[in-house]
Amino acid sequence: MKTKFSRAIISSVVIISLLAISHLSYAQDETVKGLQSDASKTIDKKGKIDSSKIWNTGGLFNLNIGQGTQSNWAAGGDDFSFSVNSYLGLYGFYKKGRYSWDNTLELNYGLINTTSVGTRKNDDRIDLLSKGGYGLTKNLSLSGLFNFHSQFAKGYNYEKDGSKTLLSDFLSPAYILLGLGLDYKPVEGLSIYVSPITARWTIVNNDTLSAHGDYGVDSGQKVRTEIGAFASINYLKKITKTILYKGRLDLFSNYAHNPQNVDLTMTNMFQAEISKVFSVNLNINLIYDDDVKQFGPNGDSPALQFQSVLGIGLAVKL
Repeated sequence: MKTKFSRAIISSVVIISLLAISHLSYAQDETVKGLQSDASKTIDKKGKIDSSKIWNTGGLFNLNIGQGTQSNWAAGGDDFSFSVNSYLGLYGFYKKGRYSWDNTLELNYGLINTTSVGTRKNDDRIDLLSKGGYGLTKNLSLSGLFNFHSQFAKGYNYEKDGSKTLLSDFLSPAYILLGLGLDYKPVEGLSIYVSPITARWTIVNNDTLSAHGDYGVDSGQKVRTEIGAFASINYLKKITKTILYKGRLDLFSNYAHNPQNVDLTMTNMFQAEISKVFSVNLNINLIYDDDVKQFGPNGDSPALQFQSVLGIGLAVKL
C-alpha cells in the first residue's frame, strides 16, 4: 500500500512539476514577457485580472447533461440512462499594497440514473479556500490559510446483491484547515504554499459513522484534532487559446501519528472551449488518507481514491 501511495504522490508531483516547468520555460521568452507586462499580474479562473482594481470578483458555471436510450439492443446494456453534472466556481481577490486576500469557493454535484441501478451521485464536493497575506518580497508572502472541505449529500458503497452501506454525509466527513506559512508565487498562475504548523480538524457529524470511528475519529466522537505540516501547490495554465488547466495538490503530515503517511488530495480540471457558451470538461481527482480505512478485501484498509468525470455542456462566465 505504501508503494502504491508513493507512486501516487510521485505521479501527482510530476504532473504539476511538468506543467510548471513548461510555464517557466514559456515565461523566459522575451515576446511573452512583453505581453505579460502589458497585461495584469494576476490570473483568474479563466484568464487575466485587471491589476488596477483592489477587488476582482467573478466565477464560472458548468452544466453537463448526458442521456442514452435503447430498446431490443442485442449488445445489451441499460434501456435508459441519464446523467447531470454541475460545477460552480466563484472567486474574490483583494490586492492593495503589500496586502492580499484570495478567496475561492468551488461546488461540484452530479447524479446518474439508469434502469438497472436507479439514481446515484457521481460527484459531490464543497471546497472553500481563504488565504490572506503580507508581501515580504515581490514573490514571497507571509500568509494565513483557511480551508473547508466537505460534501452535500449521503454517499454509499453499493454491493452486487443490491444492498448499500453508508460511507459519507454532509459534514461527515468535513475537514477544516488553519495554518500559517509562506506563499511563493514565482510566475503567474503558480502558487506554492508551505506551512510548518497547521491545525486540521476532521468532523464526522453523522451518528452512525461516528459510532464506527470512521475517518480517524475515536468511536462515538465527532471531531478529531491534528497538528502537522501542510503544503499546497496551485497551478493555472492556459495551454492554448481554448484549453485551460487548473490543478491543486494538497499534502498534510500529522506530527503525532504516522507522519510518514502523508495525506494527499489532488484536483485536476481541463476545460476546452467549443464556443462562448459550450465547453468540454475533464475532472480527475485523487485522494489518499491513511485514516480512511474502508477499502481492501475486508473493508478495513486505506487506498488511493480515484475519480474522473468527463462532460460536455453549458459554460457561463460570471
